[in-house]
Amino acid sequence: MRTMNILFIGDLVGHVSLREFLRRLPEIKTEHSPDCIIVNGENIVDGKGLSEAEAKELFDAGVHCITTGNHIWENWKARQLLASNPQVLRPMNYPAENPGRGWTVVTLPDQRKVVVMQAQGRAYMQAIDCPFKAVDSVLNKVAMESKIVILDFHADASAEKIAMGWHCDGRATAVLGTHTHTQTNDAQILPNGTAFISDVGMTGPYDSVLGMNKDIALKRLLLQTAHKYEVAENDIRICGVHLVVDEATGLAQSITPFMSPKPRTSR
Repeated sequence: MRTMNILFIGDLVGHVSLREFLRRLPEIKTEHSPDCIIVNGENIVDGKGLSEAEAKELFDAGVHCITTGNHIWENWKARQLLASNPQVLRPMNYPAENPGRGWTVVTLPDQRKVVVMQAQGRAYMQAIDCPFKAVDSVLNKVAMESKIVILDFHADASAEKIAMGWHCDGRATAVLGTHTHTQTNDAQILPNGTAFISDVGMTGPYDSVLGMNKDIALKRLLLQTAHKYEVAENDIRICGVHLVVDEATGLAQSITPFMSPKPRTSR
């Protein structure tokens, strides 16, 4: 059985996290021997958005595809990037008049292909098109492109993410949740061969509130008024999942979440 190793790196928050990820990428490659690397980059620029400069750094370092999410629209520089680079995705179920696309075919140096898709949930988020119907439409289109299909499901509610996993079981290689920035303990292979996790976790500063300066986050919650978003800087960790995929079937053989360095659990 010929297999493919795929790394999906969870939401990078701030330039400090981009720098740390790029610094440690060589050792990550040595540890996991990835054939394909996918990164969620929607939070790199000041915690909200992505520009051509950061995307170029990631691609130059060997990343094959960048997914984003709802915060991509908060940085206007991202719109030109979405319009010009098909390897930078935005959720497919936004109105079609927005720039960018929600899926792409990644052709690896050895000509093997991986389909990467992104959809966004609706629970507690924008009232956009149905992600389940949008995913169905694309799955039907890409059947002839590759059997390996990775879906980044950018959603808030765990129930909606779990439902998407069952909806795609046996039809996608993996359904990987993003957006909530907290790695969940439910990584599994579903009965028909689709790898699933509710959230792959945040690559960013963990001395924070989901990447945000703790003092600012507390003021927002305690005072219930707006305070300028500031990305934290300390305790940077890399979060993601390592997938091993059967190339003949496109189904997952294993899903292994990782966080590096590991959190302290005792004193």
